[in-house]
Amino acid sequence: MAPPPQHPPPASGGRLLVLYASQTGHAEEAAGRVGREAERGGCPAVHVLSMDSFDPSRLPGERSVIFVVSTAGQGEPPDSMKGFWRYLLKKNLDAPWLQGLRYAVFGLGDSGYLQTYNVAAMKLRKRLSQLGAKSIIGIGLGDEQASSGYEKALGPWVLSLWKSLNRTNPSLLPRIPDIINPNLNNLGDAKVEVIYYSSDDTPQDSTVSDSKKLIGRARSMHPALKFHNDGEPQYMLKMVTNERLTKKDSERDVRHFELEDPSSAVRYQVGDALEILPSQNPSAVNAFIKRCNLDPDCYITIRAKGGDEVSKGSPVNGLMDCIKLKTFVALTMDVASASPGRYFYEIMSYFATVQHEKERLHCFATTEDEKERLQKKRLQKERLEEFASPEGRDILYQYNHKEGRTVLEVLEDFPWVHMPFEWLVQLTPPLKKRAFSVSSSPLAHPNQIHLTVSVVSWLATPFRRKHGLCSTWLAGLNPNEETRVPCWIHLGSLPPPDSSTPLVLIGPGTGCAPFRAFVEERAAQRARQPTAQILFFFGCRNEDDDFLHRDFWSHHAQDNRVLSLKEGGGFFAAFSRDQPEKVYVQHKIREQSARVLNMLCSGAAVYVAGSSTKMPADVRAALEEVVRKKGGDAGWLRKLERAGKYNTETWS
Repeated sequence: MAPPPQHPPPASGGRLLVLYASQTGHAEEAAGRVGREAERGGCPAVHVLSMDSFDPSRLPGERSVIFVVSTAGQGEPPDSMKGFWRYLLKKNLDAPWLQGLRYAVFGLGDSGYLQTYNVAAMKLRKRLSQLGAKSIIGIGLGDEQASSGYEKALGPWVLSLWKSLNRTNPSLLPRIPDIINPNLNNLGDAKVEVIYYSSDDTPQDSTVSDSKKLIGRARSMHPALKFHNDGEPQYMLKMVTNERLTKKDSERDVRHFELEDPSSAVRYQVGDALEILPSQNPSAVNAFIKRCNLDPDCYITIRAKGGDEVSKGSPVNGLMDCIKLKTFVALTMDVASASPGRYFYEIMSYFATVQHEKERLHCFATTEDEKERLQKKRLQKERLEEFASPEGRDILYQYNHKEGRTVLEVLEDFPWVHMPFEWLVQLTPPLKKRAFSVSSSPLAHPNQIHLTVSVVSWLATPFRRKHGLCSTWLAGLNPNEETRVPCWIHLGSLPPPDSSTPLVLIGPGTGCAPFRAFVEERAAQRARQPTAQILFFFGCRNEDDDFLHRDFWSHHAQDNRVLSLKEGGGFFAAFSRDQPEKVYVQHKIREQSARVLNMLCSGAAVYVAGSSTKMPADVRAALEEVVRKKGGDAGWLRKLERAGKYNTETWS
């Protein structure tokens, strides 16, 4: 269930609204920086909101809005922007609608995907101008391929933004020097409040035994998750099958998972995604708590500051609103897989400074050990200050982002720095759900959901191997154990087709996951009534090593089945590394051009899923070539898109 829209107070000339649309968290982090700098510059009221928590019909009442937008998939807006974007595209909106609005847009993209680089931000800027809004400065384009990531473009762009605002509206942003040279000695308070309870007040364990309620309570308490939370998990599913699809000695580990609710049906449809809240390694959670000198067994309530006053030991709705600190960390704070943002280092440098000053004023080093300890503290303070400075941007990007440092690793690298828990709650990236394409049909498995998942692992440096949190956790689950997987069903980007519509499916690698569901669904429908055929193109590196679901495709490609060649369908696999020249799915599409064209002429819908690198563009080019060679209209695929019959689901 979507959260209710959040609204700042009525618009005035003295308020700045920052709206962000983030897919991986980078746009949210960048928007947070914009908001903090505006506050430092004396802006009387700054509101930083996700686009999906703001009612776009209220946009004409705003005066100054900063948009920070990432680009997802093949030039698509992030999920949190889709509703906002649909509203802006309404036909009844025209040029005068936003004539009183001044705006600026900063985009986050990856120039490695040149055709879709920052498309979402550029489309937003164009549409705002069409609706009568006036730009404050030109669009900013952050590039993940840059030496210091999007920060390289963000710093100069946002400084130009403040200077322009200061010239046109000095009452909105009066103190530019405070932004350029922030005084971290005057930090202010965290935006999070932690209320601790005495042992006499805390609830018994029996009150928190329901896992679904416990997850919902913890995540609704976290300020960063509160308005982007679906509440309690819809399902707590049990792993009943954990099968490796690739060879054991293959460099890729791809798994087939079957998750089950033994007591009831699981409501979903093909094309949906399953969102999973992963469990963090208990040893990592324990290490974080120990490093931060926290009491894992104490009970707490956490909320954003600015609400009603709550006295210690007197929660708003009774003791049921509190939670054990260790449970809160495990369910909401990503301490061992996500990298912290730049602001994390700024705050660390502040607390390193405070600690150093106390040592200097109140402690006189007399022994060599004490002198060495103080020297280490000074060096850590200087390094953190370098990370937080504009000059240290590239060094920080290498240390933090390129090498994949986690919050726990950063804290362990700077053992002399101790941040209060309220700051850790505010700055540690929230533990996010991971989404996977469903690879089963509810008609065939009413109480199960199947997934096809690549277990993520990579070398951040020659000596640092990193592992994907969720995929690694799932791969480690034993089907005989009672561990339950917290799950939510999420509407996917591939709409389920009608059984009478022929299908052309292209899904190399784990892109085959949703199409396994499509084939299984149509096979179940075919047992009851006639259905249209399916033409499926699959690709992998080697036939022997990573031919995912080989037996499944072979079974459904037999005569009288949905992938039957004799009935106009078919299954064609491209093995890119089994011969000297690379062979990909687009080559197989060209080889089978007559069969592809016949399907298109029969009213087929096209679905593409897989990596968002070159594959989607290469597949599209191959389909356009097939159509052109047979004298077809070059705009055929665009017509299919407008008719909702050319759909893509891609990921990086």
